[in-house]
Amino acid sequence: MVKAVVGEESRLTVAEDRLSHSAIPAEVGLVIGKLSSVLDRGFVFDLIPTPRNDAGEPACSVVETRDDKRKPSKSKAQSSESSSLSIDCDWVAEHARQVSRMLLGGVKVVGIYVWASESAFKNSTMILCQAIKGVSDAIRHLDPTLDEALLIHICYSPRRWNCRTCLLSSSITSSSLRPCDFKLGRVLNSLQRFKCSYSFDFRLPIYSKGESTRQTFTEILRQELSVHAKELESANAMIDGDLVHNDEPCNTEGEHEIELLFPFMKDSRAEALAAKNVAGILHFGGSIYSYAYLNVKEPVSQAVADIKADITRSLQSRLEIICDEAEQDLDPTDVGDNEEAEMSKIPISKSILNPSTKACHLRLPRRVLVPWLAGTHICDYLQPFESLEVVKERCMELMSMEHSSLDASKISEVETEMSLLVAESMWDVITPASSVSSCRLEGNVERKSREDSSKRTGNASNASNVPIMVAIFVLLLSVILGFMLYQRD
Repeated sequence: MVKAVVGEESRLTVAEDRLSHSAIPAEVGLVIGKLSSVLDRGFVFDLIPTPRNDAGEPACSVVETRDDKRKPSKSKAQSSESSSLSIDCDWVAEHARQVSRMLLGGVKVVGIYVWASESAFKNSTMILCQAIKGVSDAIRHLDPTLDEALLIHICYSPRRWNCRTCLLSSSITSSSLRPCDFKLGRVLNSLQRFKCSYSFDFRLPIYSKGESTRQTFTEILRQELSVHAKELESANAMIDGDLVHNDEPCNTEGEHEIELLFPFMKDSRAEALAAKNVAGILHFGGSIYSYAYLNVKEPVSQAVADIKADITRSLQSRLEIICDEAEQDLDPTDVGDNEEAEMSKIPISKSILNPSTKACHLRLPRRVLVPWLAGTHICDYLQPFESLEVVKERCMELMSMEHSSLDASKISEVETEMSLLVAESMWDVITPASSVSSCRLEGNVERKSREDSSKRTGNASNASNVPIMVAIFVLLLSVILGFMLYQRD
């Protein structure tokens, strides 16, 4: 459990000055940093205020508690003692979910902060616990190891900082909040940087029979990602060409490169492909640019663990973006009597993959790096139809970054479109008589007819017969010439 927390002085003093000059009675937001179980310390990099909701209302406000037993007239001091906080916990949790996608390895949403008076804070323990629980639930799928969170109170009457730690469980109460030491210092300048270029190639069986096999595109990939996350844990690593075999800190400066090494093991998924009810194979592959930040006193093994977690989180984030877009595009009123017409309106992420699935093309979002604080970066995911201006807008809205600090020319497009495309067909038909059409992750969703697919297959088969006929002709010609020369002799 974290015993002490160090906050980045350059960022937290700026946040305090902003709040003191804003004259707002209350504010809630996210704490961005890192909790080190090895060092038993927490590091706070920045405080990100939660933006206003869709109705334009703030996520946190001060309300006065009514007490009918008291007389209507009461002093200003009595009124302040009865104030409490009202927090839109769902909105704060949604903010945390989207911000978590933008953080690289080792950097996480580690809690919430609140700007409020001492009395309003004391009277709002229950709502604060609900907000912490909502944030932890929203980001737990991206960070399964999350078991602790911070609650930072910036008090303006009197002016001081307080920090509490909270062990995450099924129920969070006031007794779960425990005070811990908090101080300001330099954190960002001492971070070490690690990068990794990771290639992946998934081949998943698509079953043709049984109701239990009626899985959607999203369900199949989520199941595979959970399996792949466990495989990543068993991978060894090399840092700058040296095998990682100890838990000592990294003493060299500069940017370090990590290479993951997988042991030879029996592929259980290969056995599944031999099943009789397999109609096709979902081919999902590409390359990921991963990044992680490490405190100078943490062991290098933590950097490897952060890189592995970042790879899994990056794949999950891309899948979520596709699903979120599908939810927005899916219109429940678009229902017709024609089953084929009805299925054509369902996004591929919601479609049930089976032998009747039509050919489609879908390109995954690609990761871009955005300069953040003191040489560090955050990331965003760029859709094929989006420009870098969209990335700037999201950074300003979600990360509260100033427009002047965002320069499109400094945004690094570390992943090209080709790195996330599947070169081969998503559907690799096992039985020759199968009529499964091809589908691959490449570009915006486009559906093609099965006739076009069969024509391409026929043309390809005809083209493949040409070299065979030429070889047979050359062989016959050689035999005839050899026989003629033999007769002449």
